Amino acid sequence: RRIRKAFLPEQGWQLISADYSQIELRILAHLSGEDVLVEAYRNGDDVHALTARLLLEKDEVSADERRLGKTINFGVIYGISGFGLARNLRIPRAEAQGFIDRYFERFPGIKEYMATTVKFAQEHGYVQTLFGRKIHTPEINAKGPGAGFAKRAAINAPIQGTAADVIRRAMIRMDGAIAHLPAKMLLQVHDELLFEVDEAAADDLIGVAREIMEGAAAPAVKMDVALSVDAGRGSNWAEAH
Repeated sequence: RRIRKAFLPEQGWQLISADYSQIELRILAHLSGEDVLVEAYRNGDDVHALTARLLLEKDEVSADERRLGKTINFGVIYGISGFGLARNLRIPRAEAQGFIDRYFERFPGIKEYMATTVKFAQEHGYVQTLFGRKIHTPEINAKGPGAGFAKRAAINAPIQGTAADVIRRAMIRMDGAIAHLPAKMLLQVHDELLFEVDEAAADDLIGVAREIMEGAAAPAVKMDVALSVDAGRGSNWAEAH
């Protein structure tokens, strides 16, 4: 009962969820410099549909086909294998591996980023976020079953690590930015910040939170792909999504 009450706003107040949209894919686009991906975000294109169209060589794709693009886009960040993709999509392993191979043909900049990142980790024993924070990779030169995991972790660490740095920077600035509003920041969940606000000030809070979060990388890092924040509101956490 106490837990449920903790996530319900006071009477006359609302919960606001402000969530980074595809932040890891946007960071990957910046890190890799992959022209197709960068341009897609700049144009406001549906990146998952774009990926599906490129892989399937079709002008239009269905919702299920878009799901293929989404699964591969996010799976690549975590070094998904043909086996893993086949299991997620419930397709033959050879077909899944074919999609992965085609993905890297269509997005060569991402393949180059991965190879360069692994090589850097092998030579230095760490990788870095866009803000220079080091993430050590002690197993990167290991042999055997652990070698693949270490490489996938090295590829992923700058992406996830940068996303973590960005939201921390947003949180540090947020208290001062919303001090004039009848609102408070409650907690952070992955790429999301949750607020409680007087209903009358909900629009103002959303505007401030979005501005702070979307600009959190600056001035230390100038992103080639703009960060984007989705915001929702409701009387409970589920409604706010």
